[in-house]
Amino acid sequence: MSETRIREDIARFARSMFERGLTFGSSGNISVRLEDGWLMTPTGTSFGHLDPARISKLDAQGRHISGDKPTKEAFLHVAMYEERPATGAVVHLHSTHAVAVSCLADIDADDVLPPITAYYVMRIGKLPLVPYFPPGDEGLAGAVRQMASKHHAVLLANHGPVVAGTKLADAVYAMEELEETAKLFLLLRKEPIRPLTSAQVAELEARFPS
Repeated sequence: MSETRIREDIARFARSMFERGLTFGSSGNISVRLEDGWLMTPTGTSFGHLDPARISKLDAQGRHISGDKPTKEAFLHVAMYEERPATGAVVHLHSTHAVAVSCLADIDADDVLPPITAYYVMRIGKLPLVPYFPPGDEGLAGAVRQMASKHHAVLLANHGPVVAGTKLADAVYAMEELEETAKLFLLLRKEPIRPLTSAQVAELEARFPS
């Protein structure tokens, strides 16, 4: 796929997520791996108004070489790529329901959301909570690295989710599934729930390895 087409796809997926309320203002960022580096959404730019030609390009060493200044959270993306060599794209949002879950005091930090649906298990699996760091703090990259080799999705405490995929569509669809499951979790929080059993989860993991 040409770089021009990848740029257009980033802008298209970003606009779709913005228009459906999955992100807002200038929050969130997307990256896609290239043969010679990465494309990343620029800092301070709304997902609803991305110009494909101005999307940031970084070389294989993470240096900004063209386009607008990249997201200040570029290190999050690079950490995922370096720990997960098969990763082709990374999406990070401040989506409302996932952020709400990340602020709860009584969640399981090793696996934040229960296996409510089969599609959550298939697209996300286990979701660990990364401890809180201030925005732009590069210490966050080290914390993400510790989990990224075993998990393609993590939830940043009081911040939002980061999801990696083999291609951009995979990362976006997994992010959408995570946000929808967070919404379901909050809706059901005061109700007795019947999550999938460990045997049902194991069957899904065997049939649909992440």
